[in-house]
Amino acid sequence: MCRLLGYLGVERSLADLLSGEAHALEVQSWAPRRQQHGTINADGWGVGWYVEGAPTPARYRTERPMWSDTSFRGMAAQLCTRLAVAEVRSATPPAPSEESGVAPFVDGPYLFAHNGVIDGFRDGVGTDLRRALSARRETGLLGAADSEVLFALALDRLDAGADLAGAVRGAIADVRARTGGRFCVLASDGDRLVGVRAGDTLWLRALGSGTTVASEPTDDDPAWRELADETLVTITVDGIAEEAL
Repeated sequence: MCRLLGYLGVERSLADLLSGEAHALEVQSWAPRRQQHGTINADGWGVGWYVEGAPTPARYRTERPMWSDTSFRGMAAQLCTRLAVAEVRSATPPAPSEESGVAPFVDGPYLFAHNGVIDGFRDGVGTDLRRALSARRETGLLGAADSEVLFALALDRLDAGADLAGAVRGAIADVRARTGGRFCVLASDGDRLVGVRAGDTLWLRALGSGTTVASEPTDDDPAWRELADETLVTITVDGIAEEAL
């Protein structure tokens, strides 16, 4: 599958955040250490980040592997943020390898990334889930990825007044009412970072300078700890709250 990384804390450059540690996300694109599904993440990558004063996050994504993306690497040191969500992608066959399927997905102030799979998505479940969306969210779909549909389900709940954690939890419940799957998620609204571990790995490191949540540790710092399966975590500048999914 994919490798995810989210960060909230003091301002850091994207170069430092994505490539600055011994087992950073860039390294995980070609040499993941704890990946349970797939062996390499070569089907594109993306990062979304918040800029002070901007109403919506910036996003960069491409279907190229992260390790070969020298153009972004050249400017990453000049891009700084206090909150970011990133992914290196390993597409689930027979899903196409195309930019529209690369997270993070963006809508308004929201960023969303999903490491996992919706079982039976291309055998009828995907059609049922799309039909369950509001007309606004269904017409807003740009690609064929199951992750984008999961995001749209969360957006419908946000539109109805749910908070971010509730919207993510509810979207996963909507899917689980129809089928199984794996649902490791990172989502943000610019003020908080929500993470879900359900069926794959998710780790957390809380330091005085900021909190990182990732599919696997970015270095060998003993501060990293693995979240329990079926956990939802909400990270803000005021602290970290964990609860059962």
